Amino acid sequence: MRHRHQCTSDSSTTGKANSTRRNGATRRRRAAMAATALAMVVPLTLGAAGGARAVGDHPIVFARYTSAAPAEDLYAISPSGGTPVNLTHTPTVSDVMPSWSPDGKRIAFVRYGSAGAIDGIWTMKTTGAGLKAVPGTKGASDPAWSPDGERIAYSKPIGTQREIYVADIDGSPATRLTHTAADDLHPTWSPDGRYLAFNRADAGGHSRLMRIRLSTLVQTAVTGSTSHDWTPDWSHGNRIVFSRTDSSGYSRLYLVRPDGTGLHRITASRMNDKNPSWSPDGSRLVFTRGGADDADPERLYLVRADGTGLTQLTKTDTHDLEADWRP
Repeated sequence: MRHRHQCTSDSSTTGKANSTRRNGATRRRRAAMAATALAMVVPLTLGAAGGARAVGDHPIVFARYTSAAPAEDLYAISPSGGTPVNLTHTPTVSDVMPSWSPDGKRIAFVRYGSAGAIDGIWTMKTTGAGLKAVPGTKGASDPAWSPDGERIAYSKPIGTQREIYVADIDGSPATRLTHTAADDLHPTWSPDGRYLAFNRADAGGHSRLMRIRLSTLVQTAVTGSTSHDWTPDWSHGNRIVFSRTDSSGYSRLYLVRPDGTGLHRITASRMNDKNPSWSPDGSRLVFTRGGADDADPERLYLVRADGTGLTQLTKTDTHDLEADWRP
């Protein structure tokens, strides 16, 4: 089974193994690395026939891999469908976990390559130009751009745990926000930029949603300590969507208010639903469905926030993951 970013139907898998890309499967990389790999970025040609169409269509960026090409690349697709546009093409390194800047002009993402020679958060323009590494982010994951476009939150290993950090977009100064014996992962910003929500995975395999106030670093639990909750995304309408592995053994999408009230389920299929991301107006979600193993394709779906209007967005036998809807 290739790396997974969250808990699936295997309830015995620990949060650490499910929530990071630093497990054994993550190390399945190509042995050689071309010297020009860093420059191999394909321009984002939104508006091409059959492609991701107009920039005003708020395209969705995501990571894709196949069993034949296990290094992930970034793609963009229109929410109305069409052929995904290949944004990066780096056969010897993987590009994953994309996050749009609030003005939609840049994308932050994680890039890693063989033997750790390339490892950290990068940003690029949607044209493919302006590729920049964010200093101090070796081993980091889950980049999330702040609403004001000036900062980036991410998860970073400290010893055997992962903690949440915030830094200016140039990497400095980096401020560590959490200090726990658990893994703190997948930060997401409140609309006003005053809070972060994230999931905290403990050694017992549980993961709950937490909220932290940036001015005081006071932390508050949003969901219960025996939950299996992963990959939150905070909407402009002040709701948090996340993936929960519930009593069914499947991962489904749930909504909750930041204070922990109003919990309810959105999806109920007998498949794994994960990595949700809000549309700019907060009316719809994009998420990944599938992925029991490498032979089970993972495809992007759209659904309204009330659970209606389910639509399949990508249809090839690929693994399409970690979608982020352009603001």
